[in-house]
Amino acid sequence: MIDLHTHSLFSDGALLPSELARRAQFTGYKALAITDHVDSSNIDFVIPRIAGALKDIAKYLDLTLIPGAEITHVPPELIGKLVSKARKLGAKIVVVHGETVAEPVIQGTNRAAIDAGADILAHPGLISTADMKKAKQKGVAIEITSRKGHCLSNGHVVKIAMEVGADLIINTDSHNPEDLITIELARIILRSAGIAENAVEKIFANSQKLVDRIGL
Repeated sequence: MIDLHTHSLFSDGALLPSELARRAQFTGYKALAITDHVDSSNIDFVIPRIAGALKDIAKYLDLTLIPGAEITHVPPELIGKLVSKARKLGAKIVVVHGETVAEPVIQGTNRAAIDAGADILAHPGLISTADMKKAKQKGVAIEITSRKGHCLSNGHVVKIAMEVGADLIINTDSHNPEDLITIELARIILRSAGIAENAVEKIFANSQKLVDRIGL
């Protein structure tokens, strides 16, 4: 399992980065990104600490650890600036909290994330075909999620992505240890969202492609 969207207690998660990483290793993960929620108030505090913690423990755990950030509930006009700042601060994966049907995200967030070149647009809700096409053009990965509430639109996301050929990945958006999933459960979630059985491995390959692009 490669999971590029998780949270530690540096935002609203329950675990220290070291414990989240160990639990991911125990669950059978190959790679884990810790992408705590950030906006202008905490971005310069959170990212360096996540990066430092993961650097300290990386050589002791048999999985790839990736510092990241999830830009969350900020006005669309600020997303581009924060994506750039997150990368300068050491985030190797930049996620933007998309227009989930479970929360009142500002309309236009999906497009702003794509225009900014975020690595991942998380749980994008009822994403439009036009935005999905732009994501394909910009190489922004679109998330299928196992997280309660956000997963309600997985079927729509898969349908539109398959129509235009955008890259899909699966993440957990884990906040608690029980949110981490096995590769077997990931396959079930993908099939339940409408991914054909013979296309499931392509979704996992898309996650690996992102990890390879980082070059850790």
